[in-house]
Amino acid sequence: MITLRSQRLPLVIILTISFLSTVGMALVFPVLPFLVGSHVGDAGSTAFWVGILEAAYAACAFVAAPFLGALSDRIGRRPVLIVSLIGSAIGWVLFGLGGALWVLLLARVIDGLTAGDMSVAFAYLADITAPEDRARRFGLAGAVGGVGFLVGPAIGGLLASVSLAAPMLAAAAVSILTAILTAVALPESLDPDRRVKRISLSDINPFAAIAGAVRRPGLGALILVFTLAAVPLALFGGNVPVFTMDVLSWNTVEVGLLMSGVGIVDIIVQGGLLAVLLRVMGERGVVLAGLLWQAFGCGLIVAVAAFLPASWLFVCAALVFAMAQGATGAVLQGLLSKAVGDDEQGWLAGSMSAIGSAIQTVGPLLAGLLYLKVAAFAPYLVASAVLLVAAVLGRRVLSTASGADHTAAAAAPAV
Repeated sequence: MITLRSQRLPLVIILTISFLSTVGMALVFPVLPFLVGSHVGDAGSTAFWVGILEAAYAACAFVAAPFLGALSDRIGRRPVLIVSLIGSAIGWVLFGLGGALWVLLLARVIDGLTAGDMSVAFAYLADITAPEDRARRFGLAGAVGGVGFLVGPAIGGLLASVSLAAPMLAAAAVSILTAILTAVALPESLDPDRRVKRISLSDINPFAAIAGAVRRPGLGALILVFTLAAVPLALFGGNVPVFTMDVLSWNTVEVGLLMSGVGIVDIIVQGGLLAVLLRVMGERGVVLAGLLWQAFGCGLIVAVAAFLPASWLFVCAALVFAMAQGATGAVLQGLLSKAVGDDEQGWLAGSMSAIGSAIQTVGPLLAGLLYLKVAAFAPYLVASAVLLVAAVLGRRVLSTASGADHTAAAAAPAV
């Protein structure tokens, strides 16, 4: 089994898995509204149906995530990762075959019920990382994911010029490749003596898992900030490709290039800049600044939709949002992970995944309805308001001591 002193190879492998999983998801992103649009009519209906498909995925993940997280605490991370990746592959194959909206819906349900790969991967990282290093390690994982977002959307956009099904089938192939890598090369991170002895019904009930996490001393306030910070990303979801297709007349290649730009930003921020920001600003400062900059980025998108439909301004807004979101998310993940014990990392990952899935269930539907019934800028106006509320709350609940605690950790070697 792995100790904190012999973790270099497992770390490289889990980061590789994170990269391949991100590539698989990013391949599909530029194509989704065009594939859905082939079954419906106008852009508003496309936005609505994209919201339904993403909400269906998130609702199933909401039900499954606590169970998968608790199961990884019981039997280990590796087998849960493998099952999750195989489920994703099956879902993407069905989505690529398509043929009707109900087939697309079934594909997202299957993928959602096995959606445990990224949350369990973060639990794995927590297993092999000292508590004071987790924010930086999660940032490193985010940077590797940024590389996936750099290459995935561009490849997906190019594959879509051949066939709309091609990116989905490529994503399935990547998921299978990742499952094989996990099965063959990844050692188990959770020693038998650190595993929970039994799984109770409350562990697999998403509502009970969320309630238990919220009631835990030191977790509730952090979870509220995390929840508010996750809402804008849920509103963006599949709405950004619809927005660019409708407002800016972009095609799949242009959407893919934007996502590649987001990947570059993630690499820069989480691969190196985050450590500097943590050293200078502390964890609390990074979170608060990140929330405010995300709100500013959303405000720029509102301006694009309402006043100035210029591609350059939208690109600037999207990159500002991505830069701030990447830093904020990594630090909040680290703060949450430090607030629980080593034998609860899977439970925490499952609980936070359930919260994220609940948000992802409501967010895409809300974004689609706002886009269809109000205006193209409405989802981004709501996102900006939510981020401002999160910043006000975060200023009150995040401990000023967290930044000082992390100063020494940020100066330590990355691996």
